[in-house]
Amino acid sequence: MSKKYFMATWLTKWDPEDNMLWESSGKKIAWRTLTITTITLMFSFATWFMMSAIVVKLPGIGFKFSTGQLFWLAAMPGLAGGTLRIVHTFLLPIYGTRHVITFATLIKLIPCIGIGLAVMNPSTPFWVFMVLAFTCGFGGGDFSSYMPSTNLFFPKRLKGTALGIQAGIGNFGVSLAQFMTPALLGIALYGAAETLTKVNPKTKEVLGTSQIYLQNAAFWYIPLLILMTILCWWFLRSVPIKASFKEQLDIFKTKHTWFCTITYMMTFGAFSGLSASFPLMMRSLYSGFEGAPDPLKYAFYGPLIGSASRVIFGFVSDKTGGAILTTITGIGLITGCTLLITMGLVAPTSMEQFPMFVTVMLGLFFFTGMGNAATFRQYPIIFGHNPRQAAGVIGWTAAIAAYGPFIFSTIIGAVIGATGKATNFFYGLIAFAAIATWINWYYYNRRGCERPS
Repeated sequence: MSKKYFMATWLTKWDPEDNMLWESSGKKIAWRTLTITTITLMFSFATWFMMSAIVVKLPGIGFKFSTGQLFWLAAMPGLAGGTLRIVHTFLLPIYGTRHVITFATLIKLIPCIGIGLAVMNPSTPFWVFMVLAFTCGFGGGDFSSYMPSTNLFFPKRLKGTALGIQAGIGNFGVSLAQFMTPALLGIALYGAAETLTKVNPKTKEVLGTSQIYLQNAAFWYIPLLILMTILCWWFLRSVPIKASFKEQLDIFKTKHTWFCTITYMMTFGAFSGLSASFPLMMRSLYSGFEGAPDPLKYAFYGPLIGSASRVIFGFVSDKTGGAILTTITGIGLITGCTLLITMGLVAPTSMEQFPMFVTVMLGLFFFTGMGNAATFRQYPIIFGHNPRQAAGVIGWTAAIAAYGPFIFSTIIGAVIGATGKATNFFYGLIAFAAIATWINWYYYNRRGCERPS
């Protein structure tokens, strides 16, 4: 690679707080970067949650996987996404936005092609699906490069807005995966159709059959990912803020990194965890009742509401500050979980409880979206003395919270498998939300707190 080509990758000068530079060229570069990376981030989330939409249909087309195995398939992208986010936390200051985002977009072709082929053969073994589910984590891992990148491109007065737009629209990818899956099942795009058999889970009576193309849920991303890879390489550039891996480890020397990790686990951990487990939770808790609905008809509404809430409160947090909104989020989550338990919605006795179950769950998604916007407004302020550290903390907290799908899906699956209901899981979520909310209020929200944000 020539020196001239390398220099074309890195911006020679960048300071978004310099108003003259911002107005002359910085604004155009920043918003162009945000537009392209936000679109690719949406496909990252769609790829990450692709398996959560597909697993609901696997038993109906001949795959003999148990309920526990299905929850593991929904959980595995979360395990991979969290682990790969830890890696991505340190990539940006070494390789820059252009190289990292371009490669991250291209590599998502692996799960899209692999899963599309796997679902076409009912004899595909479980371990192959587990490997492919892990590769879905490529779409979850790169978030810890996207958000630190956006943080570097915008001035402080616009960080909440920019991060809210990117993360919120990016989160729409979850709904995109869960909405497009049923929408494309009846269209012959590639390969042969599979026979979907609907069975009464109690009586095992066959209720009917239909022809679907489940491979479409994976294959339709392929041309879009190729297009976005080309656009990323052509239009993206990198901010000249560099640091070695060792230098970046300084973020772990402050307690606020760990406090931010806890609060973001409450917000994004809950959003991603509930997004991954919502379809299977509906299937596990309510499919035994007469008139049980198709989970995918409702599942995408949760991530959709959470994503929209994140976009809206990105703007709001720039006006109110993030800390107060994070506190409200915690209170909202505690209240919602309490309603799920006390009203018996996660230990149902009839389909009459289903509408209220969906309503309360959508409320939880709304509050997680608010909290996601609020926390990412807080972190650049809490670490405002060091933009590189702020970017690193954003990447790290996002990495740990990305374990949400793995943690939620495995625990919910185990709890339902052992008790037939999800009550004990939501007791645990109440306890964790209470701890995270107190930390946020004490250190960042109350009068005279250590780092108001």
